[in-house]
Amino acid sequence: MVSNLAGGRHPRHGVEPGTQLGALEAYAAQAHGYLSAGGEQLAQLAGLLRPVVLESWLRSVRGGVDPMDPLDGRGLRGADLQRYRDAHPIAALMPLIDKLLVQDTARTGLIVAVADQFGRVLWMHGNSDQVGAAAEIGLRAGDDLSERRIGTNAVGLVVRTGRAAWIHGPEHFLHRMHQITGAAAPVHDPDGRLVGVLMIAGGVRVAKPEILALVKATSTAAEMDLLLTAMRAGQRGAVSSTGEFAAARLGLDVLGLGQPLLTVAGDRVPLSQRHAEILLLLAEHPEGLGADHLALLLDDTDLDNGTIRAAMSRLRAVVGPNAFGSRPYRLRAHIATDIEALRAALDSGDVDTALRLYAGPVLPRSTAPGIIDIRDELRVRLRAAVLGSGDAAVLRRWTACAEGRDDAAAWGAYRATVDRDSPLYAQIEAKIRVLDRRLGADATRMQRSRS
Repeated sequence: MVSNLAGGRHPRHGVEPGTQLGALEAYAAQAHGYLSAGGEQLAQLAGLLRPVVLESWLRSVRGGVDPMDPLDGRGLRGADLQRYRDAHPIAALMPLIDKLLVQDTARTGLIVAVADQFGRVLWMHGNSDQVGAAAEIGLRAGDDLSERRIGTNAVGLVVRTGRAAWIHGPEHFLHRMHQITGAAAPVHDPDGRLVGVLMIAGGVRVAKPEILALVKATSTAAEMDLLLTAMRAGQRGAVSSTGEFAAARLGLDVLGLGQPLLTVAGDRVPLSQRHAEILLLLAEHPEGLGADHLALLLDDTDLDNGTIRAAMSRLRAVVGPNAFGSRPYRLRAHIATDIEALRAALDSGDVDTALRLYAGPVLPRSTAPGIIDIRDELRVRLRAAVLGSGDAAVLRRWTACAEGRDDAAAWGAYRATVDRDSPLYAQIEAKIRVLDRRLGADATRMQRSRS
């Protein structure tokens, strides 16, 4: 279903569906070679994958997903699946989804998959041959397509990020899914909680901007339908104080060495390290986190559920009593983070703006495992975008900041943008020689320490 592999310049970060597919496939195929080699070879992935795909691959590696994972029989089936999907909120939207999405794609040989908020496929629509072919690679009603289960794929990425996504061919983490392309978009309820995911899957025809636009338009129509239904029932959001909270403009600043800050309706409130950690983790997991999961993301040693409950109680006193749902813990209103703004700039390919927004690492004093993951993923993505930009101003700013000051690859990329006869070239060359000597000395010390 995918086109032949082809070489060429790596696509720009933030590339739209349908552009430079041959290059995407070639680089992703090469990345799988490095993935198989493992170890230090994983560092090579940054220059081969789109940033959003790279982040997902890194999470998949850390989560222990096997790219050669074979198809198995796990999943909801039969009467269990029927009962689950009949009771799911997205079931009420199926007539609308059928009208706007299924009927439009039925004649094209494409597949429409409707999943729940966790990535489990509830419905598959398409002609029997295409649905059967999809089932053979693990795209079946009842299957779990979450990132933690099968690695990088369009549905799993939407569940993880809450944003529309497309994954093409070998950008999928699992080898058995390399012959499909998926374009997916989230469906949120009036309170902003994810309730489901819509995806069109098939061959290269899916890798077109109009396909992703169609899925996003349908998800928007579905969200409007949920909103209208809630308004008719007089249940939009929650009552009184909860409604006031949901309407408030919330922001969270966690980048750099400064004090973490929560913004509520224009007022900026200083946060403790632990409160900032919890809010950021909940913002990054809109589906919610159980107490055990939240405890592991905050501390992988001995943090118990009682400590989590006490921390949540203190945080409610800061943010408001109706800020969170429980079982699992989840935010009842969207919090706009400075990380979100930076990611949006990267998604659009605006590396210059992204670098300006990057005030420093995410909660740099935090040792919480979940925060370290976010910090590392954001830095890897930003660095990859900087190195791939070929922009002298961007590279100058990166090499001048603490994160890039000793980044030999960045200095090399910066040198490539400067005229060899200019004084600046000589300065950059001198810096690279210093870094080379330092790296050589470090390697020598490591060898001596091993002997």
